[in-house]
Amino acid sequence: MCGILAVLGCSDDTQAKRFRVLELSRRLKHRGPDWSGLYQHGDCYLAHQRLAIIDPASGDQPLFNEDKSVVVNGEIYNHEELRSRLPNHKFRTGSDCDVIAHLYEEFGEDFVDMLDGIFAFVLLDTRDNSFIAARDAIGVTPLYIGWGLDGSIWISSEMKGLNDDCEHFEVFPPGHLYSSKQGGFRRWYNPPWFSEAVPSTPYDPLVLRKAFEDAVIKRLMTDVPFGVLLSGGLDSSLVASITARHLAGTKAAKQWGTQLHSFCVGLEGSPDLKAGREVADYLGTVHHEFHFTVQDGIDAIEDVIFHIETYDVTTIRAATPMFLMSRKIKSLGVKMVISGEGSDEIFGGYLYFHKAPNKEEFHQETCRKIKALHQYDCLRANKATSAWGLEARVPFLDKAFINTAMAIDPEAKMIHPEEGRIEKWVLRRAFDDEKQPYLPKHILYRQKEQFSDGVGYSWIDGLKDHAAKHVTDKVMQNAGNIFPHNTPTTKEAYYYRTIFERFFPQNSARLTVPGGASVACSTAKAVEWDASWSKNLDPSGRAALGVHVSAYDNSSANSGVVQPVIINDVPHISVSTHGVEILS
Repeated sequence: MCGILAVLGCSDDTQAKRFRVLELSRRLKHRGPDWSGLYQHGDCYLAHQRLAIIDPASGDQPLFNEDKSVVVNGEIYNHEELRSRLPNHKFRTGSDCDVIAHLYEEFGEDFVDMLDGIFAFVLLDTRDNSFIAARDAIGVTPLYIGWGLDGSIWISSEMKGLNDDCEHFEVFPPGHLYSSKQGGFRRWYNPPWFSEAVPSTPYDPLVLRKAFEDAVIKRLMTDVPFGVLLSGGLDSSLVASITARHLAGTKAAKQWGTQLHSFCVGLEGSPDLKAGREVADYLGTVHHEFHFTVQDGIDAIEDVIFHIETYDVTTIRAATPMFLMSRKIKSLGVKMVISGEGSDEIFGGYLYFHKAPNKEEFHQETCRKIKALHQYDCLRANKATSAWGLEARVPFLDKAFINTAMAIDPEAKMIHPEEGRIEKWVLRRAFDDEKQPYLPKHILYRQKEQFSDGVGYSWIDGLKDHAAKHVTDKVMQNAGNIFPHNTPTTKEAYYYRTIFERFFPQNSARLTVPGGASVACSTAKAVEWDASWSKNLDPSGRAALGVHVSAYDNSSANSGVVQPVIINDVPHISVSTHGVEILS
């Protein structure tokens, strides 16, 4: 991932303005520590901080093509195919992003849907000072847009690049293009599932398997050392397994060898560390296990909120261990990792989906979750890793794979434990290969753990205890007056909000963060599925009462104490000094 900042039409082409743009661009330097560039054309400025993944030697930005210049943050996986469709164009670099200006020259503003990848870019046409900006389909790559009092338009990879200089700013919507000629946004990404109409394609496990393998393989495009994030859960384990199977024949393997490196983070004795180690041994990866303490995480909270630019509780809980792990990974010389975000949204993997009343509501909730990913898991995965100059790729959010998975009749995705169909059954079944197993059976059918839970249950409990020491009951009584928008309802949420407001005090900033009731990461609409959930609005998976094998009981929902849940007369957790271990 890189960092981009564009200031367009600011009516100021002075040296002082150039210095200001350079100063703001340096706020994004963590995203691109390898090189920086600034292009100025009159009162338009394009700044770039580069993390070199493809063509490190010659792909520095801004990129140029006769009358057009472009700054891009992202990866275009089909760039070689696109180059072949442009035989009369001369490319100056081997960068995957070099195709964008040439596609614009050939096809105008309608080329964006041809791009297969993750991206955020600004393209300036110096012939008439017009520009376009676009963001990838799901919003894997972050982007913000702002407006200055002088009539300027600002576009930045992160909020900190523009919040001090814009009168108003907001999240640049995923799957959209902004055109200065048209004077506004238009959606370029219009897949069939976006209407939320219930699909009817019969479930075919081999079709789903092939689509996901293709999504992983295309993300092996790299000219630098890389690895996989491996928590031992279903999603990251499948990513690691497919990568290990297909790495040998790739260009990356020729450069860096066929030995795959995997990475996991957790508290001592956490579920993820144990499962991750087991999967790594099974796949034969070089496994790196990073431990952190609750205090380590608490000490990093302010840095985490500064980098991920949110006060959402779930996101901060999960981003903190990922932030700590990313620093360790980068110190090993690795610049790119492949991760498992997006699967739970597509397949209804969160435990609250057990209570979906019918296939229509199940499917509509998955659509809502995918549309909101850019505010939650995509934001977390991108910014927590980019804070240390590390790029995260997410094959579950591949455009073609999403189209395949979201076309399946949602009846096949419905959860029916009495029939042996647990959450994400269609994905598990697709990779349940007896002859050439992808994973051990008990890993393939391991219960969903949210990342903030899987790193160790005492992590969340520790955060709640820490917040309770710093936010009094009296302070909480006035929360609605202090924070009338998205009023924090817990001490933990209030604690995070105060830190966020210190870094980003503008009203525009607080409006970029979503709100609303949630249980176990549900949308507000899905809270209606179970009347008891409205009394236990916690984003942890353990809040899915009667579903998670380590759920909070009613008396401990607020205290964070974990109680055994009896399933078929068998207690399914054991409590130790290290937190909670799920028994097989």
